[in-house]
Amino acid sequence: MRSWSIPAGHLFGVDVRIHLTFILLPLFIFFNEYSAHHGSANGPRDLALTGIILACVAAHECAHILAARRYGLVPKATILLPLTGVTLYDEPAQPEKQTSSLLWKREIRLALVGPLVSLALALLTAGIVIAVDPTIPLGKWPFLQSRNLPSSLVWANLYLAILNLMPAYPMDGGRVLRAVLSREIDMSTATRRAVSISNAIAMVLMVAGLLSDNWLTMIGAIVFCAAQLEGRALVFQSVLDNVNLEEVMLTDFATLSPADTLEDALDKAVHCLQDDFPVIRGSDMVGVISKQRILEALRAEGNGYVQAVMNKIFEVSLRKETLGSAFRKLTARNASIIPVVEDQRLVGIVTLQNLMHSMSLLAESRKLRRDNPEE
Repeated sequence: MRSWSIPAGHLFGVDVRIHLTFILLPLFIFFNEYSAHHGSANGPRDLALTGIILACVAAHECAHILAARRYGLVPKATILLPLTGVTLYDEPAQPEKQTSSLLWKREIRLALVGPLVSLALALLTAGIVIAVDPTIPLGKWPFLQSRNLPSSLVWANLYLAILNLMPAYPMDGGRVLRAVLSREIDMSTATRRAVSISNAIAMVLMVAGLLSDNWLTMIGAIVFCAAQLEGRALVFQSVLDNVNLEEVMLTDFATLSPADTLEDALDKAVHCLQDDFPVIRGSDMVGVISKQRILEALRAEGNGYVQAVMNKIFEVSLRKETLGSAFRKLTARNASIIPVVEDQRLVGIVTLQNLMHSMSLLAESRKLRRDNPEE
């Protein structure tokens, strides 16, 4: 989620990031209008048009997030692109009575919420613009331009509603396509097929744009980027669900004693690559502490003992648990380390840093094996 995107705060408790294509969009608009109007373009208005598109996409994604919560899905993070958003959900286990039929119908309902809200916003803003100033030309071509921002607000929502009905995943039409495919095959395979179809559509749009309108090229590039994000998310989810902690846990790690002074603990931390440490008394684990916590305690209170500042409340995992289980425990407590135990004996640790690194490597490994099955 962090590749090619920047943080933009939180929306309804969801971590929001803006994709690089949104940063390039004002440059594209400036170049497009500069060419169309023979060297005449307006930088501030181009930025305002970008802001309008961003607000419309955010409203579109808000509709998806709020609708998803009604179905028990917990949105964790979303990346906003100029046409759509890519949202990661923490989905609870489905009851046995929840059949695949109900799931694919739910997917279709969730997908159609976005275009319906964008269409409603287009009609609402059109009514407001006409009521405030009937002389504003809403039907003048080009519909989306910085020279007529009120009209652009109407058409940005209308374009989002129409373009999101394309059968290009993760556009809403592509999500409907994936839901239909999932009636016959499993969701992972359906997603891969939907992504492949999306890539083909993106290529057609980019080539068509080179021969006609630059906006088609931009739309194709956005669809391609969004499909790649969803494809990578699918691989990561596969890693989370199918890899056990014993495959990635650190077995060669340093520990601290509750009787260690903070200066001694910091000295040990300097000589190893760990940022987080289990605290061991005899054969029992009694706490965890991070390098950052050691530094903060030294600065605030001077030298003391690890026992006084360590975190005595912590989660543990079994070596056969999945990465997904460990990741949920880490994020639920905002922790950075999970001890791995077997028969009440510490056999390894998993840190957030080590987990993210391992997930990246495992995801790339699985992608390479999928792309090169003969090897």
